[in-house]
Amino acid sequence: MKVLFLPEVEDYLFELIEILYQKEYFGFKESAVKYVTSLEDDIRQNLIAKIKRPAPPFFNRFGKNLLYSVFTKNKTTQWYVFFYVYKENGETIFVVRYISNNHVISQFL
Repeated sequence: MKVLFLPEVEDYLFELIEILYQKEYFGFKESAVKYVTSLEDDIRQNLIAKIKRPAPPFFNRFGKNLLYSVFTKNKTTQWYVFFYVYKENGETIFVVRYISNNHVISQFL
């Protein structure tokens, strides 16, 4: 299994570190880095085992016929990962096209 992130998703994850620190969700930048790294690691290791649901039409702007899975990082925040699944030479490849959390997109799910 391989998990790939589009460049814009990687950019978002990098920016997320700054957002979390600047909005004082974390008191230390290192804590924000650890949180985002943990999220990315969780996606890479566990996406294959997560329940996969078809994304609602609202998310077609990120790709048609996307699937999504939910990653819970704490009791108030769930991350929604939108992706395609491919098979190539017998290997399953996940291409992550968009990531957001329940505070931003839950009304669209």
